[in-house]
Amino acid sequence: MKPLNRRTFLKGAGVAVSLPLLNAMQPAYAADSSNQRPKRRMVTIDLHLGLHPENFIPKTAGPEYELTPYLRVMEEFRQDMTIITGTSHPAGGGGHLGYMSLLTAAPRPAQPNFKNSISIDQLAAEAIGPVTRFSSLTLNTFGSIASSFSRNGVQVPPESRPSKVFGNLFLDGNSAEKKRQRQRLKDGQSIMDSVLGEARALQGRVDAEDRHKLDQYFTAVRATEQRLLKAEAWDVKPKPIVNFEPPTDINNIADVIGRASLMYEMMFYALQTDSTRLITFVNGGGLMVPTIPGVTQDYHSLSHHGMDPNKIAELTLIETAQMQAFAEFLKKLRSASEEGSSLLDQTMVLFSSNIGNASNHDYRNLPVILAGGGFQHGQHLAFNPKNNLPLSNVFVSMLQHLGLEIDKFGSSTGTITGLKT
Repeated sequence: MKPLNRRTFLKGAGVAVSLPLLNAMQPAYAADSSNQRPKRRMVTIDLHLGLHPENFIPKTAGPEYELTPYLRVMEEFRQDMTIITGTSHPAGGGGHLGYMSLLTAAPRPAQPNFKNSISIDQLAAEAIGPVTRFSSLTLNTFGSIASSFSRNGVQVPPESRPSKVFGNLFLDGNSAEKKRQRQRLKDGQSIMDSVLGEARALQGRVDAEDRHKLDQYFTAVRATEQRLLKAEAWDVKPKPIVNFEPPTDINNIADVIGRASLMYEMMFYALQTDSTRLITFVNGGGLMVPTIPGVTQDYHSLSHHGMDPNKIAELTLIETAQMQAFAEFLKKLRSASEEGSSLLDQTMVLFSSNIGNASNHDYRNLPVILAGGGFQHGQHLAFNPKNNLPLSNVFVSMLQHLGLEIDKFGSSTGTITGLKT
């Protein structure tokens, strides 16, 4: 029997009601959870202070594009990546606050009435997250900045300590700790049952607007219940056994490259052990002088260089080191094999920034590298620098490649032309 399409609707009397996920839809929808084809993964990386455009953007498009200073660092991955320029979110802006809408495409993140929406990683987590212990990982190098947001527009709290990431991924804890964890899960489920009963009693005594608010609340509660049930199911399964040592956190926030490299290493281990298939990482910078030879001024000030050649020279040292750390991450993915292909071939890696030119807070012409994932790479896709293509078009192509049946996200007008699998 042919499985139902996920987009099947019940239609009648001028309305269309989408069906929930049914057993009849499972073969088409859950193919990635079987061994019939390679697993698909997605990593998004936000280099928070951007990249100096002149050092990144090639002047020519197509497969014969020239290597700019930053892309020379990536030369060995030329056939494993696509350079994409001339994209942004049409209603972006917000300067450094743009990180909030980088993966959601929600408009005007700096406005007082800004309301965020779901990010692409969390949208993907709703579909493919249940097959792994962790639906997704949200990481950064320090602070509370994260580009991952729930369906209700709430930020997913990031983890900045590699030791904590390692412990969550690979350390089971003793029997007493496991017992306490299971009890916490049971207590959480009991609380959900109690709260739901009280809230439902209100439905018959409120107006339409409040009923809408209650519906949103029920949705959030149901999502919490699902997370609790999943956590309880995974709690009884042993974590992967690995032969590498737990990391030692780098407490010096000025060691921006060391901290980023250590988190990249944790990301690699998480993907290699299939502990998760979705990772978002904000690689930040701030008011510290990076511990890089030749750098004498703080990272943030250098990003606002005002075309001062001395500042640009120091900024180039930092950003070149950032590109080298990213290249090492791709090298790890490419060196690991699974089911007849490399881990890089099975992992889409989006390397970008929430800002196109940090010097003047320009949100247009974002730097974008899409690596791995089984796409046909080796080209520079150059779109109009004055009338940018919506970055959401890239997102739609990526989400479709993950297996999601969507054709619209944020401000998208379709998929990205020129990108083939």
